[in-house]
Amino acid sequence: MIEAIITYEFLQNAFLSGAIIGVIAPLLGAFIVVRRLSLIADALSHVTLSGIAAGLLLGQSFPAFSAINPLYFGMAFSVGGSLMVERLRNVYKHYQELAIPIMMSGGIGLGVIFISIADGFNTDLFSYLFGSVSAVSRNDLYAVVGISIVVLITVYLLYKELFVLSFDEEYAKASGIPAKAVHLVFIILTALVIAVSMRIVGVLLVSALMTLPVAAAMRIAKGFKQTIGLSVLFGEVSVITGLISAFYLDLAPGGTIVVTSILLLLGVILWKKEKN
Repeated sequence: MIEAIITYEFLQNAFLSGAIIGVIAPLLGAFIVVRRLSLIADALSHVTLSGIAAGLLLGQSFPAFSAINPLYFGMAFSVGGSLMVERLRNVYKHYQELAIPIMMSGGIGLGVIFISIADGFNTDLFSYLFGSVSAVSRNDLYAVVGISIVVLITVYLLYKELFVLSFDEEYAKASGIPAKAVHLVFIILTALVIAVSMRIVGVLLVSALMTLPVAAAMRIAKGFKQTIGLSVLFGEVSVITGLISAFYLDLAPGGTIVVTSILLLLGVILWKKEKN
């Protein structure tokens, strides 16, 4: 396995990208779960798929767009979708949870339209739907590294604001924290992380990597910082184990990563039950 990683660039890209995503996805996921916005990852992942399908369609129809990585179109759509979610949350102030299914439905609808218009890139879309070890390019890795640096710096600088905003939004506003601006930055970062995670985990399973490690960590953590630390640990174990399993069994990495996360969650629940 180690020899193969040293020899083949695509394996280097996949494992490095996976290791980084295993950190930043559960890191943001901890704040998402606490804020009861777990389904937002599903909504934005479907919007991202629409952007990727649009990029593939443009690349097929216009040669000038063929050199542009469809992932960048996915990022643009995902960020746009996150801004729309915030706009809809303001429109439906008393029913803010409506924003998520509305955006998810829109993302699925646009994706289906783009896919039905074009023929010939179903194979490319498959790698985005379920993840692919061989499909992760060096440019994808650079995008993951760049976004991870921004995420880590932002969370470090705005940790106190994000913490207060996650647990008590009213208190955060009363204490002078610019809640809207902080939440806007956070939701955009979430959109970007979801977009870059799709190559490894896949659009249908990306939300699991942001929530399952957090769910396991919350069962045994004694504080929020410990929850974040354990979430990242469980995320890393899930990603590395899932990628190794996908390599040897010739499976889509998204499925093996998520199954590993579920097994970890079940193990933690059973261990906690026996301990009690």
